[in-house]
Formats: sequence, C-alpha cells, structure tokens
Amino acid sequence: MQGQVGTAGARIDGQATAPFGRSHTLDVLRGLAIAGVMAIHVSQSFPSGVRIVDFVFGCGWVGVNVFYFVSAMTMCLMWTQRAGESDPTRKFYIRRFLRIAPLFWLAIPLYLAVDGTGPSYNAPDGIGPVQVALTATFLHGFWPDSINSVVPGDWSIAAEMTFYLVFPFVIAAFGSRRQLYLVLAIILHLVNVCAFKPLAYAFFTAYYGPGHEAFVWNALHLSFLNQLPVFLTGCALFFGLRDGFAKSDAALFAILIASSFVADRASGSHEFNYLMINLVLGAFVFGCIRFAIRWAPLEALGRNSYSIYLSHFAVIYGLRHVWPLVDGLASLLLAYACTALIAYLLSLATWRLVERRAQDLAHRLTSSSAAPIPRSGVVAARSAA
Repeated sequence: MQGQVGTAGARIDGQATAPFGRSHTLDVLRGLAIAGVMAIHVSQSFPSGVRIVDFVFGCGWVGVNVFYFVSAMTMCLMWTQRAGESDPTRKFYIRRFLRIAPLFWLAIPLYLAVDGTGPSYNAPDGIGPVQVALTATFLHGFWPDSINSVVPGDWSIAAEMTFYLVFPFVIAAFGSRRQLYLVLAIILHLVNVCAFKPLAYAFFTAYYGPGHEAFVWNALHLSFLNQLPVFLTGCALFFGLRDGFAKSDAALFAILIASSFVADRASGSHEFNYLMINLVLGAFVFGCIRFAIRWAPLEALGRNSYSIYLSHFAVIYGLRHVWPLVDGLASLLLAYACTALIAYLLSLATWRLVERRAQDLAHRLTSSSAAPIPRSGVVAARSAA
C-alpha cells in the first residue's frame, strides 16, 4: 500500500505495515540528512565564494533536524513492532546504547588528538577531565562548554541519547494517542522559551563572564529541551501516518504556532523561526514517507549515516591540510565528493570492525537465542539508527 496513509485499522503487529513496512524511505531521509550535514561543514572549510552556492550548502544544518524526525519515527516503529516483548525497556536501552556508544567512544580520543585540548569557541577554558567525562557519559548536552568541544557535532548525539532515555516512558504513557505528543511538545516549547532559556542564559553568562554571550546563547539553542519538541512531533507524525489524521491534529499545530509566536515575542528567545523550520521539515518528512520515496544511493548513505556523521569532520580536517586547489566552486564540489566518498568507505570499515560486533552483542543480550544476527537482519540492524 505504497503512498497511502494508513487508516485507523492499520496496525503494526510483528511485521511492519504501510507506510512503514521496511521503509526504504527512512533510509532515503537519513541519506538526505547526512548529505546536508556534510554540505554545511564542507562549505565552511572549502567556501566557493559564490553567495548562492555557499548559502545552499549552509542550509545543510537542517539535516540534523531531519535525523530527529526519522529517529523518533524509527523508535516508534521498533517499539510497536516489538509489542509484547518481555522487559521491553531494558532491551530498548541495550540496543540503543550498543548502537551509539562504541563508535562514539572511539571518536573521543580521535578528536582529542586531532583538535587538542586548548581553549576554543566551544570550550573557552579548554577541555579537561570534566568535559571528557560528560561527553563519555552522554551528559555533555547539559553543560555549555561540553557541547561540541570534545567531538565535533556531538550536541545532536547528546540530544538523541537523552531522547532514548525518556522515550520508553513517554510511549508507555501516551501509546498511539498522537495528540498527547503534540500537547507535550507545546508545553515544553513554552516552558523552554518563557522560563528555561532566559533563566539559563542569565546564569551561564554570569558564570562564563563578559564576551561569551553568543557562546551561551548557541549552547542553549542546542540544548535537549529546545530539541525535544521536534522528537515529540516526530512521534505524533508516526502515529498520524499509521492511523490517519483528524481536524484536532491541525488545531493543535495551529495552537503550537500561535502560542510560540506570542511567547517568542514576549520572551525574546528567538526560537519561533526554528520551530517553523522544523514544522516545514516535518511536513517534508511526512510527504516523503507518504509517497514512498526511494533512491538507492541515498539509501546506502542513510544506512551508514551514523558512522559518516562521526567521521566526516576528521575527513574534512585531513583534506584541508593536503588540498591542492584554491577556494572556489570547483574546489567546493570536489571536496564535497571526496568527503562523501571517503566517509562512506570508512563507514563500511567501521561496520565490519565495530558496529556489526556491537549489534551481535545487542542481539545476544536481548534474545533468548545466542545465535548471531542472520544476514537477512543485517540491513535492518544498520538502519535502526
């Protein structure tokens, strides 16, 4: 039933049903997301000098938010597919931890060696044991100078892991009642822009002192509380795609937009535009899944997107030091192609050396059988990121 929104009777019972049945579109979306993330970072190191080109490449930051939507939908899909599984929360944590932690822990010493521990924009006082410990325990999203200071781009991994922590409790409480996810998204968004962000900004600007206002503001923008409504909206979209939408859903989205606009103007938090961009991205994700978009090259990128995300920063760093071309459009396009190819090849290696072993361990710890993951399950395991 490709391209058709499920009715209220459509459910996921053991085997996934449309529109999510072994959804290649989720891999396409991951591929688009990582392509965008690479675009912005390559353009920062290899600017073309052509304003419109650099602007388009710079818009690749939205790829992370696409990852958030896809992650929320994937978690809902996995949870509903495994309905009736014994001890689901413990097994969920094991699978998620072993999916994320091994590669991330390998990235920590790599980037400490590459970038050093001295003062930087993301760590004004340098990197010490506190920043490393917070990063290794996935708590770095809660303290400004730990965000992006040890591993580049690790703010999104902090948000992902914190979402995994709360997800079993949220879905156990809300089930498939998508309106509840939207209501919670509205409440948390308003709490963030009206209370948390202003108070946290005052505290951290006093803590770090004059001259660090932009650093603090950016860190609070990247905070989990600011990203959580995106995940919750993704959960609502999953159940809406599966069960169909109602007029009440549109009303809740309208309330979210209107209340955010008023709160943003009253508080000066400047998060309304971010919310609107995310809602547009949510509609884009919805449309791709609705029409079952597929393209093999993007699916391949999407299946390896996590490893590519972690490695492409190092690839760009290496290329910058040996790059023979002067900055320009040709240099940017060639650098992008080289980054994508090298990061993809590295992802194939990390899958064989690290990720497959971690997934085998997760399978053994969460299954009554001690057999390794069969070849037919390899693609599914790689896509569940």
